[in-house]
Amino acid sequence: MKTVIVEETVGASLDKVWASWDNFGEVARFHPGIMASRLLAGSAHSGVGARRQCDLSANGKQFVREKIVAYDPPHRMVIDIYEATVPIRSAKATLELSAAGADRTQVRMTMAFTPGMGFLGWLISPMMASQFKSMLAKALKSNAAFVMSGVEVAR
Repeated sequence: MKTVIVEETVGASLDKVWASWDNFGEVARFHPGIMASRLLAGSAHSGVGARRQCDLSANGKQFVREKIVAYDPPHRMVIDIYEATVPIRSAKATLELSAAGADRTQVRMTMAFTPGMGFLGWLISPMMASQFKSMLAKALKSNAAFVMSGVEVAR
């Protein structure tokens, strides 16, 4: 299993930053790598068991399906990627938030993944880790802009 970690300090309160991530079906509003996102049928809005689909392509043929498997508001959420069209066998993303002052929040995201495609997956896993790290860093920066100024990702 490979692990990548990214961090960002956001100039907003812990509650405000948490609310942006806790709006589980709306992650595409600020995540530049996601073209569209929505809760799956019958899913709760948030909390353990909430499920969403994140479309990675405009036509929806590339996607990940995720569910919250651990939930401790406003500090921690663990998301299991349980189905994907990308070459991963399994992946979990852990979002951790902590107050860094009255209007500052430290955000840390850890992604642990096992590549798919057998031996070839293991060969390309360093490249995949680099791509995941870059994508997560962009997501945290875009989230900060969204929380602080309401800037949604342009499509």
